[in-house]
Amino acid sequence: MKGRTARTSALLTALTLLLAGCVGLKRCAYEGIGRDRWQQPERVIAALSLERGAQVADIGSGTGYFTFRLADAAGPDGRVYAVDIDEQLVEHLAERARDEGYPTVESVLAAPDDPRLEPGSIDLVFTCNTFHHIEDRIAYFARVRTLLRPGGRVAIVEGRPGWFQRVFPHATDPDEIQRDMEAAGYRLLDSHDWLSQQSFQVFTANE
Repeated sequence: MKGRTARTSALLTALTLLLAGCVGLKRCAYEGIGRDRWQQPERVIAALSLERGAQVADIGSGTGYFTFRLADAAGPDGRVYAVDIDEQLVEHLAERARDEGYPTVESVLAAPDDPRLEPGSIDLVFTCNTFHHIEDRIAYFARVRTLLRPGGRVAIVEGRPGWFQRVFPHATDPDEIQRDMEAAGYRLLDSHDWLSQQSFQVFTANE
């Protein structure tokens, strides 16, 4: 009887999460277990050297793991556009920004092939674990290039291929990223190799 009660309770918990729009499950999937340890978010943000007042696009923002850290770095005169194609996550992040007092964070419901941002408006495009989801990456980042202000950058943090990715392909080889970005009209500015599970590359548009 106790076993049946426990199973029923677990089922009800799962159904509650599903009825809540799966945001709780998605947040677990995005943030994982112990992510702060291996992701080193503070070090990632510091490596970007964001100026106060910067205009940032967090493409594939998910539940906002990096969004609010980027907003803190950009300061009260900056703005972070949290861009995602998942309407539930966009709504969740807008609510979170309101509840946590982040007026500089703006949620944007994008299309798979268009981040839907104003041309010439962005100092930094940031994307983490999103590159592999983009279908035509060369065309997409060629479009992204039009969003950048002079000297604007694109930072790509992406899973490295390994045994797990061979089963669940959520990674891209950094050499492939660089080839795609060069084909889209960028050059590599910097590459960091201190993330254990990911590559971290920064690009700027060719002049």
